Amino acid sequence: MNLLQNRYRLLQSIGKGGFCKTFLAVDEGQFPPIACVIQQFSLQYQTRTVFIQKIQSLKELGQHRQIPTLLAHFQDQEYFYLVQELISGNNLATLLQNEGTFNETQIWQLLENVLPIIQFIHDRQTIHGDIKPENLISRSPESAKYMGDLVLVDFGVAHLVNGIDQLIGETYIGSPEYIAPEQVRGKAVFASDLYSLGVTCIHLLTQIPPFDLFDIANNSWVWQQYLTTKVSVHLVRIIDKLLQKSVSDRFQSADQVMQAMGIANNSSATLPIPNPSWQCTHTLMGYSGVSAINSLAFNPAGNILASGSDDKIIRLWDLNTKKVLSSLSGHTQAVKSVAFSPNGKILATASDDQTIKLWNLHTCQEIFTLYGHSHVVKSVAFSPDGQTIASGSWDKTIKIWDVNTGQEICTLTGHELQVSSVAFSPQGELLASGSLDRTVHLWQLPTKEFKNRPDYTFLGTFSGHAWAVLAVAFSPDGKILATGSDDNTVKLWEVNTGQVIATLSVHSWAVVAVAFSADGKTLISGSWDQTVKLWQVNTGTEIATLSAHIDSVFAVAVDPVAQLIASGSRDKAIKLWQLVEQQAS
Repeated sequence: MNLLQNRYRLLQSIGKGGFCKTFLAVDEGQFPPIACVIQQFSLQYQTRTVFIQKIQSLKELGQHRQIPTLLAHFQDQEYFYLVQELISGNNLATLLQNEGTFNETQIWQLLENVLPIIQFIHDRQTIHGDIKPENLISRSPESAKYMGDLVLVDFGVAHLVNGIDQLIGETYIGSPEYIAPEQVRGKAVFASDLYSLGVTCIHLLTQIPPFDLFDIANNSWVWQQYLTTKVSVHLVRIIDKLLQKSVSDRFQSADQVMQAMGIANNSSATLPIPNPSWQCTHTLMGYSGVSAINSLAFNPAGNILASGSDDKIIRLWDLNTKKVLSSLSGHTQAVKSVAFSPNGKILATASDDQTIKLWNLHTCQEIFTLYGHSHVVKSVAFSPDGQTIASGSWDKTIKIWDVNTGQEICTLTGHELQVSSVAFSPQGELLASGSLDRTVHLWQLPTKEFKNRPDYTFLGTFSGHAWAVLAVAFSPDGKILATGSDDNTVKLWEVNTGQVIATLSVHSWAVVAVAFSADGKTLISGSWDQTVKLWQVNTGTEIATLSAHIDSVFAVAVDPVAQLIASGSRDKAIKLWQLVEQQAS
C-alpha cells in the first residue's frame, strides 16, 4: 500500500464499524519509525465541519493520561484520517478470553478506574458511544488482569452533545451488544455510556455474550444466573442500576456511580473541615500545554525547590523571589522524579526516557547520564551519605549507582511488576521499594567498608495494600515507613516488624505521594482526588485537608527548614502552603 501523506503505512485492519475503519500503522516519517493507530472516516458520512469539531474535542480529551493522544489529522479525496497514539497492552476482551471470568475485586477496580475517565469525557460535553471490553486496554505487561492503569480507546464514534454531528440522521452508532436502548434510536445521552459500562461488567463477570444475558420475553437482564462465584449485594445494585432500560431510572453521571460506591468526593459533609492554620500563600506558575508537575524536592537549605514535569524540563525555583532560578534541559521525555543530594550540590532526575541524569547545581550543567534501565524510570533517591543513588523503573528493577563515577553498582530484582517508588532510610541502613505488584520490598544496605560492592540484602516483603503501591517514605527516625496506594489508602508500617500500625482511608482516589515533616510528627499525602492531607503520625488522625488544586495532585514535598509544604498537580501549578498560625496542642 502507498504511504499516506508520504509517511504513514497501514499495516493491518484492527477494527471496522459503519463509516469508520481502524488500522494499525507505522509512521515512517519518524526515526526510528513509530507504531500508531489510524482511523479512516468516509467523507460521505462526515462533513469537514464535523471532522474539525471532532479534532478539537480529541485534542482536549487526549490530555488525559488514560485517553490516547491525537498525533495528527489529514484528509484526501475520499476520507478523513485521525492518527492516534498506540496503547500497548491487552484489551479486556483478550484478558477475558485468555484468563477467564473476572472476580468482584477486579470489577470494583475496573469501575474505579474507568468512571473518572467517563466523567472527564462527559464534563467536556462528549459521549464516547462505544464502551466495551475491546476498547479498554490494560497497560500492565503482566496477565493477572491488573485494573490499575486502564486506557479508554477508540473515540471514532464519539460525538459532542448539542454538536453539529447530532444533526446527522443516524440510527445507531456503537456495538449492538453493548449500546443502550436510546442509543439504538439515535438518541444517545451521557447515561448511555454508563449503560455500556454496565454491560461490559456483566460480560466480564460471566464470559457470556451480552445478547445471551438478556431475557427478551421478560425484558430484563438475567446475568446473575450465569455467575460462577457469588458477588456482593452492593455490586449487584450498582450494576443493575447501570443497566436500567429507562434513562431516568439509571445513574445520570459517573459521579453518581462513584458516590454510590463510596469513592466520590462531592459531599462536603463527609470531609473534615480544613485547618485554617494552613494556607496556600503562593502559586508558582510557568507551565503551558500538557505539563503536569510530576515531582518536587526542596534542597537541604530550604531556599530552592526543584520541579520535574511532562514538558521534559527541570525548573529550580528561588523560594525568596518565587521565580525560576534556572531551567535544566536534556531529558527527551517527561521527568518523573527529582532529588537533591544531602549536601545540596547535585540534583538527580529520572525520566520516561529510561535515563537518570545528575546535574551540578553550581554550574547547572549535566554531570552524567545513567543508562541501564530498559523501561521508564519513575523514582530516584540519594543515600544519606550522598555517595550512591537508587532508581526504580517499570522494568521491575531497582538499580544502585555510584554518584562519583556514574557507574552502576548493582541491580536489585524480585518485584513481579513495575517499581514505582524508592526511598532510603535516613540512617542509611535500609532501602524500600514500592511496586505495582502491591508490595513493598525492604533491602539492607552494605556496610561502609563494602559500600561499592553489590551485596544489598533482601530483608522481606510488606504486603497489605489491595492495589499498586505508588509512593514510599521513611520517617526521620527510620522506624516508620509510609506507603501510598492506588487503593486510596496510606499505610504506616513498623519497619522492624513489618506490621501495619495504621491504615489512613480518607482519600477518595489513588495516593501518589507521601512525605514526613522534619520532626516526624506529621505525614503529608497527595492524591488524584485533588487534595493534600496532613495526618498526625502517632494517632493516625487527619489534621487538615488542603484544597486548592483543580486537578490531580501528583507530588508533595516538605521544606526541611521552614513550616512549608509544596504540592504539584496535573493542573500545571505548584502550590506553597504555609503554617501561618501555630496549631494549639
